[in-house]
Amino acid sequence: QVHLVESGGGLVQPGGSLRLSCAVSGITSTSSYYAIGWFRQAPGKEREGVSCISWSDSRTFYADSVKGRFTISKDNAKNTVSLQMNSLKSEDTAVYYCAADRHVQTMCITITYGDSYEAEHWGRGTQVTVSS
Repeated sequence: QVHLVESGGGLVQPGGSLRLSCAVSGITSTSSYYAIGWFRQAPGKEREGVSCISWSDSRTFYADSVKGRFTISKDNAKNTVSLQMNSLKSEDTAVYYCAADRHVQTMCITITYGDSYEAEHWGRGTQVTVSS
């Protein structure tokens, strides 16, 4: 059973940085055909896709809203996926969720459009607040 736990959220000033982490259990082989995606949901808004990484070959995908500011990466030794967020803006304020799904292309391409996706497995989320 795949289990995901997010950490690293908090309060940061505009222009600052945060690093989110998603601890992944249940996906151990580097050849496993899974994608890990980051989504976010702000109060009163629809959930939106942020970034995605292929577990087997570490291909990365980004929504236009975060391209150039956020970097997704995978640590095989720790079985974690991180989201480095730089140049944060107030509109980045949201609960951030990581999700796992076996339909790598479908989920990751959907995320590049900033859309939501009904992934198979979800974490509980971590709050990111960007405010002065």
